[in-house]
Amino acid sequence: MLYDVTLPITREILETAGKQEGKVFQGHLGTHFDVMNKDFPLSYCIRSAVLFDVTHVPSDSEISVSDIDIDLLKPDLFVGFVTGFIEKEGYGSRKYFKEHPQLSFELIDLLLQSGISLIGVDFAGVRRGKEHTPTDQRCADQGTFIIENLYGLGSVPRTANSLKAYTFPMRYTGQSGLPCRVVLET
Repeated sequence: MLYDVTLPITREILETAGKQEGKVFQGHLGTHFDVMNKDFPLSYCIRSAVLFDVTHVPSDSEISVSDIDIDLLKPDLFVGFVTGFIEKEGYGSRKYFKEHPQLSFELIDLLLQSGISLIGVDFAGVRRGKEHTPTDQRCADQGTFIIENLYGLGSVPRTANSLKAYTFPMRYTGQSGLPCRVVLET
C-alpha cells in the first residue's frame, strides 16, 4: 500500500505561509528538505523506513531518546516522527512555525551517530528559532537531511516490517531548501 505523506499545497496555504515565513519562497514551502549547502544523494531516494509514534509527547516538550525504540535504528534509514502537529495546528500559522515540537539534542546526536539518512517530521523543524538553521547544517554536514512538514504520517501503519520511503526532491540549485514528494510503502 502506498501513502503520500506530502503536504498538499493550496492557494490558501501559499498565502498564509508566505505571510508568516519569508523562506517559503526559497525552497522551504510545504514538504521539503533542508539541504543547506549540500547535494542530495540520489541513493537517498529509496530508503528502508521506521516511524516513531510520539503523539504522547506534548508539543511544548522535547522528543527524547526515551520516546523511541533505539533498537530499530540502523544506518541509511528514513526515520519519521509522528506527532500529528501539522494536522492539529494546520500548516502556515505563526504557532505552527514558532511553537512546534522539537527533537532533543541527545536524540539528534543518536540519530547522527546511527548513520540515519533522512529525518522526517510532521512539523516545522527539528529545532525552533535560532537553533533551527545551525542544527539543519550540522545534520547536513554529517550526511543526514531533514524533511519538514510531512502530512498524514498517522495514517501509515507502523506494524509493517518492511516500510519503505520514496523521496524525490525538485532539482533546484542554489537553494537551502528543496520541495519534495514523499511516499511511504507498506
